[in-house]
Amino acid sequence: MMIPIDAYLLNKYNVPIPRYTSYPTVPYWDHEINVDRWKSAFKMRFEECNDSQGISLYIHLPFCESMCTFCGCNKRITTNHKVEDEYIEVVLQEWQLYRQQMTSTPLIREFHLGGGTPTFFSPENLQRLIQTILSDSQVAEEHEFSFEGHPNNTTFDHLKTLFELGFNRVSFGMQDSNPEVQQVINRIQPQENVQQVVQWAREIGYESINIDLVYGLPLQTIERIEKTIQDAISLRPDRIAFYSYAHVPWTSRGQRLFDENDLPSASEKLALYQLGRSIFLAQGYQDIGMDHFALPDDLMYKIKEQGSLHRNFMGYTVQQTGMVLGLGVSSISDVFYGFAQNKKTIHDYYEEVKQGKLAVFKGYFLTETDQAMRQYILDVACNGKTQFKPEDLPILEKYSFPYLAELEEDGLIQWNIQGLNLTSVGANFVRNVCKAFDIKLLSDEHATLKFSQAV
Repeated sequence: MMIPIDAYLLNKYNVPIPRYTSYPTVPYWDHEINVDRWKSAFKMRFEECNDSQGISLYIHLPFCESMCTFCGCNKRITTNHKVEDEYIEVVLQEWQLYRQQMTSTPLIREFHLGGGTPTFFSPENLQRLIQTILSDSQVAEEHEFSFEGHPNNTTFDHLKTLFELGFNRVSFGMQDSNPEVQQVINRIQPQENVQQVVQWAREIGYESINIDLVYGLPLQTIERIEKTIQDAISLRPDRIAFYSYAHVPWTSRGQRLFDENDLPSASEKLALYQLGRSIFLAQGYQDIGMDHFALPDDLMYKIKEQGSLHRNFMGYTVQQTGMVLGLGVSSISDVFYGFAQNKKTIHDYYEEVKQGKLAVFKGYFLTETDQAMRQYILDVACNGKTQFKPEDLPILEKYSFPYLAELEEDGLIQWNIQGLNLTSVGANFVRNVCKAFDIKLLSDEHATLKFSQAV
């Protein structure tokens, strides 16, 4: 049963706040990165974790044939498929630049193709890209290879080709099944297309099928979101990602096309989420956290129950590798000791890699305090609880404890000097609780950074 959130809490905590896919968050990264130091950090981390944990690999495939106006991702709109060959060649060149830094054969435990629209690329080109990378790598016996598929252009051959290359999970972007909403977000997608790709994926043998939904889009209402959710549940996906629409028109120009009067209010948006969550739970899905749900027999739920769930730039994951290597334009790498992001335009990305240089242009190297706060944020996001280490108490007492006391007063957490637990009410405000450990933000009295609203 859903516990209603009163207007006081909604108004108080519906503030701009990071999504905490990293800590420190990207606005606090350095605008320039020491490439030699980055190479050293990468090599050191690879040597530490490759044999025991393996690595995660993310490839950003940015092309889309049309622009979904709600999307905040880095993408390039084109109908010219001749761009595929050059992009793949440059990504493979970048892979070789990193391969030269590796002192042994990489053990790939996690592999994700994101976008953009990965299925913009032909099955043959995706096969060439992945086969080339895997030809001088090892694949972990227990691995999770996944990709994002657009229901309008994902073919049986896409699914079959990637499955034969070891991909065992697929995520389809359904977003909203109502024609009125699809029209305003420029994502015209018949439900029959979603049904078809899910059926194909099942026939081929994918272990886990995810459907992405978005709440808070223009023209969404309770009735429309209920129809979308029922349409999604009728396909019985193993996982459902129920994302909050992030309205950030200052970074995503397509969102400037919306009439902001068509967006749900904060209270209406929360009602959309609460309805969705109640339906998911009633239909047997389990709440993973941060807008993700899974069936009890899905590996993600089992891993969460074991307390081993992890979260990185690819979202929640059942694999805990020691590092994430991001390839492609705007991709982000995480080597535990630091983050680095690639150039954000295809022209700049191509120019760097073709000159034999890594395309990283900004990043951050973590201090011991940063690493400690990142772990607390991960604990809250993945497990809804965390325990404090004695050596961190001085900085926690200065910045976190006053904020935690306020969160407890409002019923979001229970805490003491040993640690904290989220309450059922607090589960609706995970990002706000994570903020308690964002020392960068809490200590920045004059912060003028822009983030999406919490709700």
